[in-house]
Amino acid sequence: MLQVENAFFSYRNEPIIKKISFSVAKGQILGLLGESGCGKTTLLKLIYGLYDLNDGRITFNDKPIRGPKFNLIPGEHNIKYLAQDFDLMPFITVAENVGKFLSNAAVADKRKRIEELLAMVEMSNFAETKTQFLSGGQMQRVALARVLALEPELLLLDEPFSQIDAFRRGRLSRNLFSYLKERQISCVFATHDSADVFSFTDEVVIVKEGALVQQGNPQTIHSAPSNRYVATLFGEVNEIQAHYLSDSGVGDQLLLVYAYQLKIVGISNLKVVVKRSFFRGSHYLIEAEYENGTLFFENETEIGEKSVCYLKHPL
Repeated sequence: MLQVENAFFSYRNEPIIKKISFSVAKGQILGLLGESGCGKTTLLKLIYGLYDLNDGRITFNDKPIRGPKFNLIPGEHNIKYLAQDFDLMPFITVAENVGKFLSNAAVADKRKRIEELLAMVEMSNFAETKTQFLSGGQMQRVALARVLALEPELLLLDEPFSQIDAFRRGRLSRNLFSYLKERQISCVFATHDSADVFSFTDEVVIVKEGALVQQGNPQTIHSAPSNRYVATLFGEVNEIQAHYLSDSGVGDQLLLVYAYQLKIVGISNLKVVVKRSFFRGSHYLIEAEYENGTLFFENETEIGEKSVCYLKHPL
């Protein structure tokens, strides 16, 4: 359905997107994951046709997507893009915003569609409230409902849960992505939160400084990150020098080990001295020093400062 081939884009001679390629099939959900400023938003805007590529090609249903040099009004009919600024009308109601692009030819059907979408984003009680009186998180939920009103074939979402309260975020994201899967709506969404990627994506594209650094399903990338940058997107990670035996003798290998993978044992070659403990609800994140620097590991209980522990990793 969507094909991005060697996409290259620069701004004032500074490369922003560097030869990125990927594809999205019908009904597939793809996550663009990376730190802030890595180029995720620019890539979404290129897919929507807000910018012109310097090189490469983007096609949707085998039709080239062209930018403002070719189209006075950007965007394709069956693609919807939700930017981080929401673009809502402040002086009309929530229901009017959601139904803005729906036909008035069948008023009952339009009303039913608006009610369905507001229920999905849990904003039914605010249907007659003017948008200017909503919080940022509420506006974001209304904006999500509005881009789905005409049920696009491809949905582009830029940090779609950035302003949603933590207690509501999980339920809303489950509702949204279940809705997309049921209707076979393809989706590309940009996020810096690996929790979204773990739970809802079929494919992940990791971006750093405008370049694709790793691509695959979230389970594979998490278990075999290509470098430290990729690993840090999924949680606290340590670089540990490990010794191994081979036919040629003893060698060293630099391992990427997540904090949760380190376990306290009776004795091992990895001796650490605890500096601080951070309460994380279900566990404590422990910061410790060892011969090569600082590392982090998880433990069910708090550990006192300057305590000596021996750790083992599974790699």
